[in-house]
Amino acid sequence: MLVLRAGCRVPFPEKLFEEYMLMENQIVANISADKIKAVMEHFICIHEEPLFFILELPSKQYDEKEIRPGVVEKLHKDVYYIDGCSKEEALTILLRIGDLMINDGLCSFGFGCHESNDEIMFGKYNVTTIFSWNIGQYINFMADHEITKREHIVTAWDTFSQEHPGSSERIDTEGKDVFSIPEMFADWGIYKAEQRED
Repeated sequence: MLVLRAGCRVPFPEKLFEEYMLMENQIVANISADKIKAVMEHFICIHEEPLFFILELPSKQYDEKEIRPGVVEKLHKDVYYIDGCSKEEALTILLRIGDLMINDGLCSFGFGCHESNDEIMFGKYNVTTIFSWNIGQYINFMADHEITKREHIVTAWDTFSQEHPGSSERIDTEGKDVFSIPEMFADWGIYKAEQRED
């Protein structure tokens, strides 16, 4: 059974399991909330190169264009980065705000590599992606965390319908939420790189 993020609700949690599948140059996985920090730490520690931190937050309401009062056609997300992190700095980011990000239902976050371009992202409803031009190296990586390979996996997104939608919400941890992170890491050089369609 998959341990979901505290800020996520899905209609059929019994259909979700901790497992992964290969898709070209990436792994798509369901990873339990209580395991993702260890997976992220492992990813950070196996890379001998500068890293970057990436955080995706829902855009503010005033940034969204209404097609009629209270209705927007498309939602957007703001993408933040901290570039040029050492392993120690990346691990410190995870230590300081890992629980905040993992519990929250609205954000996506991860780490990437400046040279190899390998990247890991923990997204909504526990869907985790690992990208690499050498994706085969992550087969043993996933096995180390007892995450089983399947030909095809069911993610939460596959279970949603008009009658049975999922929901995600902001979670406060010790008086902070994910929207506090850009201010918390201003002295680390965090910057908003772009706004993308969600």
